Order: sequence, then structure tokens, then C-alpha cells
Amino acid sequence: MTVIKHYKGITLVYCDEVADALDTQKPVVALESNVITHGLAYPDNITTAKKVEAAVRAGGSIPATIGIEDGRILIGMTDTNMERFAATGKIPKVSSRDLPVILAQKGMGATTVASSLVAAEIAGIPFFASAGIGGVHRGAEKTMDISSDLIQFTRSKVAVVCAGAKNILDLNLTMEFLETHCVPIISYQFDDFPAFYCRTSGIRSPHRLDEEVDIAQAIELHWALGNHSSILITSPTKKENAIDSQEVNGAIDQAIFNAEKDGISGNSITKYIMHAVDRVTAGKSARANMAVLINTAEVAGRLAAAHAQFRREEVPPTI
Repeated sequence: MTVIKHYKGITLVYCDEVADALDTQKPVVALESNVITHGLAYPDNITTAKKVEAAVRAGGSIPATIGIEDGRILIGMTDTNMERFAATGKIPKVSSRDLPVILAQKGMGATTVASSLVAAEIAGIPFFASAGIGGVHRGAEKTMDISSDLIQFTRSKVAVVCAGAKNILDLNLTMEFLETHCVPIISYQFDDFPAFYCRTSGIRSPHRLDEEVDIAQAIELHWALGNHSSILITSPTKKENAIDSQEVNGAIDQAIFNAEKDGISGNSITKYIMHAVDRVTAGKSARANMAVLINTAEVAGRLAAAHAQFRREEVPPTI
């Protein structure tokens, strides 16, 4: 069963569980569908997607995987939806700039971080989880290759839980971008900004908070201060699943050199470099990737549950 709502001409299709959770103020965590369509082959992709949703539930929240089907935005997928996304080939990856076109064409689309944030805010979901965010690419001073994720953080009122950003990016410039655009970064129970399946990027996070209730309050205060933007909460992968950054940095440098020589750029370069790293690590990075997805989803479930409880218990200040 589904619940259909309309927002300024946009049709939102909520699965019953997500609709009920939002109506009763239960915690919900939005998830991108790009993981299903542009990650592993079928049926491993649907198995992974269900593991990620299960991790959100283990954290105490309801998962809402976002997708586009028949020109409508799916807010939470049924088993039928997920099977269709997992088994259908050549579903386009849809970022925020692509959303109006794909919706107008009444097609299917797999959401990225940026487009999932747009959908989550419209749907009334204050939390989103992703393994890693996009950022400023190395050499961006020449290519201007900057992920739309960063731009969308400045526009969407959603708390984003992630394991930092991939170390194939220029993480120093990524941090500078977020600082310039006043996007708060909070490291949860850790000192550094993580680098996806590497526990640390070597960059100290601007803020560390260890208590879930403090993070919940920081989120509410960020928005109470008039900001209509995201707040970024990072949590590193577990030690047993992490890869040493020194193990992959050489492979990344070589892959970037080869990509430039072969004329590979834009959206293709990330996949090219990640495949190169996977070859060097004999598949270890692919397994680490899976662990990051699941761990981040579970942390997001816990933080979203704490945030929902904080909202229920918060007493508005008197003036």
C-alpha cells in the first residue's frame, strides 16, 4: 500500500510504513537509490540495499529509500519497487539538476546524495544517510570539478550522516568549501574528518560531539538560527573494516595520472579511480565500501532516533 501526496505539482508516493512514521513523529532516515542501480550487479545490489535498510532499523529508525518512478518521487520503497530498480538496466543517475527533466519525462531515476536531499526535505524527512559525500576533485582549480552534493548542502534543510568523503578527492579544499558556505561539520565520537573507508583523512574536524542528544540540539539550533542548509555529521567506519590510507594513496595518484592521460573526466573519473583502487587492494576496498554503507546507516538510525526524541521532549523557550 502507498500514500500519495502532492507538493507544488510534484507527486510524492510514500510507502505506508514511512507515511505512518512521519505522521506519528517516529524517526525516519532517507537513503539514496543510486546504491541499488550503480553499485553491485543484480541480485547483490538488492541484497545490499536491504542490508542498509536493516541497519537503519537496527539504529531505531525507519528507512526511506528515495527513487523516481513513472515521474513520481518514491519516499520509501516497497519490495516491488526495489526489485524493479535492482533488475532494470540503464536507469539514469539523477542529481538535483536533473530532477525536473526526469520527472517531466515520467521516467525512472536513481537518486544521488544531492537529489535525495531535495526529495527528503520536500517529504518532511530531516535525516539522510550516505556512505560518503562528493567534494572538490583534485585539480579543480583547472577543471572546476566540484560535486553538486556540496552545493545542495547549502540549500537543503536536512541533517546528513556520512563517513566523510572519499580520499580520491581534494579533502582540504572540500573542507574549505564547506567552511566558506557555513555548513557545520560535527565529528561524532571522533576527532578527525573521516575519508570513507579510511578512518581518518588526517584533517581535524572543526567540532566533535560525543552525545547523541547534543547533536540533536545542535541540529535544531542550526535551523533555529535561520539557516536553511544542511548540517554534516561524520562517523568513521569501524577499525576492523577500515583501510589504511597509505595503502591506497599510491594507487589513487597513479589512477588520477592514468585518467588524465586517457582523457577520462567528469562523472566517469570517480568510478575509474575506485576500480583502480579495488584492483590494488585485491577487492578489499569493495568489501570496505559495503561496511561503510552499513555502519553509516546504523549510526544515522541512532542519531535520527535521538533527534526525534529531542523534538518530542523539547520545551520551547519563553521570551
